Amino acid sequence: MSLGFAITSLEQGLAFSIMALGVFISFRILDFADLTVDGSLPLGAAVSARMIMAGYDPFYSLAAALLAGAGAGFITGFLNTRLKIAPLLAGILTMTSLYSINLRVMGRPNIPLLGRENIFTKVRDLGISYPWYSLLLLLVIIMVVKLLLDAFLNTQIGFAMRATGDNPQMIRSMGISTNTMKMLGLIISNALVSLSGALVGQYQGFADVNMGVGAIIAGLASVIIGEVIIGTKSMIIATFGVIIGSIVYRFSISIALNLGLAASDLKLLTAILVIFFLSTPRIRKALR
Repeated sequence: MSLGFAITSLEQGLAFSIMALGVFISFRILDFADLTVDGSLPLGAAVSARMIMAGYDPFYSLAAALLAGAGAGFITGFLNTRLKIAPLLAGILTMTSLYSINLRVMGRPNIPLLGRENIFTKVRDLGISYPWYSLLLLLVIIMVVKLLLDAFLNTQIGFAMRATGDNPQMIRSMGISTNTMKMLGLIISNALVSLSGALVGQYQGFADVNMGVGAIIAGLASVIIGEVIIGTKSMIIATFGVIIGSIVYRFSISIALNLGLAASDLKLLTAILVIFFLSTPRIRKALR
């Protein structure tokens, strides 16, 4: 494995780890099967790419992508909490709607960003040599996101949100609205996913309307791998495990492609990885 190969896989793992943190919030904290992820990831890339093409600062486009993803999460939360649509169906409806919305935002299925200034070229222009400038920037962004998320989850509102997924009856008996907690969690979750989409779009040099296909599976794989490798003793460890899980997942995909596996077989590989890590605790127990 060459140094360039390892750095590229690490960068991809870091960029997608923010998406995995969003999936962690919806699936593990809220216990909400949210399929909006497949639509909010390309939404972030679409908003960011369109703003860059219009001449806006690429860092501003990240903030816009964050707000767009929050709006997508709000719609899913509204469908579920106010209109009483089942979580799975609410996510599917929003995801389906976002496909058309993303096409409207982009104006076409694909926007190339090659030759355009982005956050990575801005850091490169500071004098940091290739390939370290991308890795350094992604490390800083993921550290900031993780620290902010850990701090939030350890506030009173964060504890209420965590308890909403564990024991909603207890939360309601304390006079806290579980609907509000679900809404807030989905907003944060999809905001992170959309931010990840914007980062991935600028890193890869293009935004595509289909780049979110299978994103939810990749996010779940990262969460599960992180839980098996790192554990979930505390929320700080759990979020760190999600980041490690995303990196391990991307390395696995890159190694498989490097060994000659066809790109069409990656979904099968993802399913095998998820099954393997899900069954690992049972295998350990049986061996003991």
